[in-house]
Amino acid sequence: MRIDVVTIFPAFFDVLEVSLLGRARGAGLLDIRVHDLRDHTTDRHRTVDDTPYGGGAGMVMKPEPWAQALDAIVAGSHERVTDAASGPLFVFPSPAGERFTQSVAREWSAESHIVFGCGRYEGIDERVFAYAATIGRVRLVSLGDYVLNGGEVAAMAMIEAVGRLVPGVVGNPESLVEESHEDGLLEYPSYTKPASWRGYDVPDVLLSGHHGRVAQWRRDQQVERTRLRRPDLLSE
Repeated sequence: MRIDVVTIFPAFFDVLEVSLLGRARGAGLLDIRVHDLRDHTTDRHRTVDDTPYGGGAGMVMKPEPWAQALDAIVAGSHERVTDAASGPLFVFPSPAGERFTQSVAREWSAESHIVFGCGRYEGIDERVFAYAATIGRVRLVSLGDYVLNGGEVAAMAMIEAVGRLVPGVVGNPESLVEESHEDGLLEYPSYTKPASWRGYDVPDVLLSGHHGRVAQWRRDQQVERTRLRRPDLLSE
């Protein structure tokens, strides 16, 4: 999978060199490239923003640098792009977007090319999304009902959520099946040695060696945890 990121803070994504994603990049499972939006400006101040039409606080990111950046990425792609349907998936983190979920992450893990566009200030000129839709598929996506200073944190979270689902990135693929949200429930609690620690004991059922009872206990714990912490998931 190829992932491109456009941002005015490329150093933010240095963290991609560590942990599982870093190893996946080294093994050639993920091809992640980070691009500085300011490299696609034409003035000596490398300006990427301007005042909003209609007035209001803050600044809006200009459309031309974005178009230049997206064009360069598509032109450098190994895939032959003949229309929007054959182009990359353009993802723009936005509090005005649809909600990002585990099912979305799993859907995107089958993509061959994803481009993340990280907005700042009051956002990106709306025409950028319309233009991007002529050379690829566009999704505006939100991590949750809150506002961040920019799209970098959200993009990093989405890259990790999607990247770990790419075959070969996680060493034991079975561990991906039993995680929170994979079956609509939260994950069950986990324990390790010692069996008794500072007065807290591991539940007896986990020490029983009875696989059927352990499986039922874990399922019951999933349902109970979800009922207490995320009852909205049970009603979906």
